[in-house]
Formats: sequence, structure tokens, C-alpha cells
Amino acid sequence: MCTDRTFSIDFVRRGLLVIFVLFFFFFLYRNYSSSMTAHPCLTCSSGSGRMASSRLPVLLALVFSSFSFVHSHSNRVMWFQDLFPPNVCPINAKANTFYGIMFDAGSTGTRIHIYTFVQKSPESLPELEGEIFESVKPGLSAYADQPEKGAETVKRLLDMAIDAVPPHLWKKTPVVLKATAGLRLLSEEKAQALLLEVKEVFEESPFLVPEDSVSIMDGSYEGQLSGQNQHTVGTLDLGGASTQITFLPRFEETLKESPGDFLTSFEMFNSTYKLYTHSYLGFGLKAARLATLGALNMEAVDGQMFRSSCLPKQLEAEWHFGGVKYRYGGNKEGETGFKPCYLEVLKVVKGKLHQPDEIRASSFYAFSYYYDRAVDTNLIDYEQGGVLEVRDFERKAKEVCDNMERYNSASPFLCMDLTYITALLKEGFGFTDNTLLQLTKKVNNIETSWTLGATFHLLQSLGITY
Repeated sequence: MCTDRTFSIDFVRRGLLVIFVLFFFFFLYRNYSSSMTAHPCLTCSSGSGRMASSRLPVLLALVFSSFSFVHSHSNRVMWFQDLFPPNVCPINAKANTFYGIMFDAGSTGTRIHIYTFVQKSPESLPELEGEIFESVKPGLSAYADQPEKGAETVKRLLDMAIDAVPPHLWKKTPVVLKATAGLRLLSEEKAQALLLEVKEVFEESPFLVPEDSVSIMDGSYEGQLSGQNQHTVGTLDLGGASTQITFLPRFEETLKESPGDFLTSFEMFNSTYKLYTHSYLGFGLKAARLATLGALNMEAVDGQMFRSSCLPKQLEAEWHFGGVKYRYGGNKEGETGFKPCYLEVLKVVKGKLHQPDEIRASSFYAFSYYYDRAVDTNLIDYEQGGVLEVRDFERKAKEVCDNMERYNSASPFLCMDLTYITALLKEGFGFTDNTLLQLTKKVNNIETSWTLGATFHLLQSLGITY
């Protein structure tokens, strides 16, 4: 909506009212003249003459009551605004409002982020004014053999954007879907079939569809950058198929010793950031379950049972992931509990991840499954989040794993998940027991993910900002 335009609207409104009144007087004059011609004697007693003479005060009353209604309207600016297209603004209204729609197609669900930005002048950075966030489950990879149904889940989310974005800005609002690790686990043929169906949904929408509107991200893009006040924060994200770490290196040693593909230059609004960021495919929580069971990258044979000491002894169940059905269960005769479980998950992460020295003395934001598993075990509040040390995950893992038969949980994988998170943080990334983790779903009231930085970059590349 345009702002700072009361004077201009008042001026034009009054002008329109004058024209409005003049037209009514002209109408009255024509009717009155016709009556006079047909009945020149207004004082005579004929019915037609009385009708003509009585019409004048009635119509005058209508004119002035209409004028009074408009003049005393409780919201004169809004009343007037409805008469004009919403993109008509006076020359002194400098604020530029624009939108960006980013889909995050992950392994466990598809999420839509509808961002609203305001840029007050060409010299200032755009400010994030708000976000609408929603998600659907399961993720696109679950529709590997039904790509049309997968695209339908995207369409349902896109309908929200049609309602949220003002119609006059639809053609200036880009819509993009970036698939993360879930689709990277599918065959090239099945992944592309899904993306083509989604592309058709986008092209049938009223939004701006960039050339590369649907794609599978390379892992470095999933690193996160907080756009608020140009401050960056270290982040950890644990998805279903992959895990990411991102931070702004403070020491030259980190830049020299890190693998080349772990460092990326991120340009945003004329500023360049050198980030350490990497996405480890196959190290997400659900992929780690398969790896711990010995089932990752294996063809599941009918009837084959995958067992682990991280699961209750008597458990036998089925689990679907990435379009494949797996049978799994506990070690009926062997040991169970934290110690044997930790040895199993240690094989998954030991020596597999790069460990930059400087992170040991740092604190990080942690999102996604870090947050969810902490909520599931009452380590943090669902709404408020909280601050934990790495040792808190280990303490809770021991409590759950050593009491699996009695621990009431909706997920039989809770012991395995907590133990894996402990091993990932300590043995994988190299954090110490007392490393602080800020677990949260939102930063500055915005859902936290890589999508915000990606949307900033998209808007700039399309020239939508000033």
C-alpha cells in the first residue's frame, strides 16, 4: 500500500467531489428546464406542475447528503484508494514493497516461504517485513513413482501465495523451488520427472517464473546467512538426508586449512561474505538410521531384517524412506543400550567430517531435527526453544537408551537419533561437551532456513530491488 499521500488524495478527492456535484446540478437543471417547458406555471394547481416543483428540493437533498457522507467518511484515504489501481502512487512515495516465494523441497516435507520485503530508497538495504510459512508431508521424494501427485502438494502450497500476494504484484513476484538432499538420493530420471511436473505447476501460476525456477541444490547453497543488520551467525541444520554446518571464519588458519569446496563467497546487495559452509549428504537423521542399520545404499531384499542395539529388543517393524521399504528390529539376543548403540553410530561419523579448530570455542544456532529431538525429550520448550550444551544430548541419550523398554515414545528410533546427534556433534564436527547450542525455530520471528538468503539473492539477480 502507498504511504504518505494524504495531501494528494485529499486534493484529488475534493476535485472529484466538485465534478460530482456539478454533474448533479446539470442533471437537475435539465430536469427542471424540461418541467418548466412542459409546465410553465409552477404556481398552478396541476399535478404535473407540483411534481416538477417538488423534485428540486428532493434532488438537492440527495446531492448534499452524498457530499456529506463522503466528506465525513471515517477513512477517507481508504475510500478514495478503492477508485484507483493499487499501484498508482504519488511521486513522493518512495517505499518499494516486493515479495519472493521460495520452496524448500526436503526429504521429509515440502515447505513454502512467502517473504515480504520493503526497501525505502535505492541507497538502503531491503528489510524483511514478514513471512508466511507452511509445510506439507511427506517430501517430494516420497512421490518418486507418482510425480503428478508430488506436484499437486506443491500446488496446494502455491495457492496460499496467490491469496497472500497482492494481484498487481503477481507478475513481479518470483517463485522458485530448490530441492535438497531428498531428491539427490533418487535416480536422475525419477528426480527430473518430479521437477518437470513442478515446473508445469509454476508456469500455470500467475507468478514470475525464472529460467532456473526448479532445481536440485548443490550442498553449499544450504548454508545459512542471517540478513538482519548484516550480521552472520554460525548454524547447524540436521535434515532427513543431509546435515549442514555454516559459519563465518574468524581466523586465517581456517581459510587456509579448509577444503576448497567448503568455502564459498556469498554476494548479497553489494557485499561479499566468505563463508565456511558444507552439506554432508547421507548424514541427515533418517539417512543415518539406514547407515547405522547397515542398509544405506543397499537394495532392500524382500524379507531382509536390519537389526541394531539402538532399538528395543522385541521390536520388529517396517519403515519407508526414499520410496523404499525396510524391515528393522532390535537385537533379540545381543546387548542394547547407550554404549553398544554409540559404537554403532560412531562407525557412521568417525573420521568422515571435516573438523575446523575454531568451532570448538564457538556457539551455534541449531535447527530442524536438533530442535525436534530436544523437544521430544523435554530438553527445551516447543514454543520458546532454549540453550543447551552438547553434553545435554549425551545425557538424554543415555537416559533413553538405557531404559528403552520403559521409555514411552512415539518413535522407536529415539535412542538411535539422540545417540547419533551426540556422536555427530562430538566425533563428527568436533564440538566439546560444553559447546553451547541455541535451539530455535525462529530468529527475529522468522522461520530459520537457507531460504531467506536464497530469496535475497534471487530478488537481486532479477533486478526486482531498487
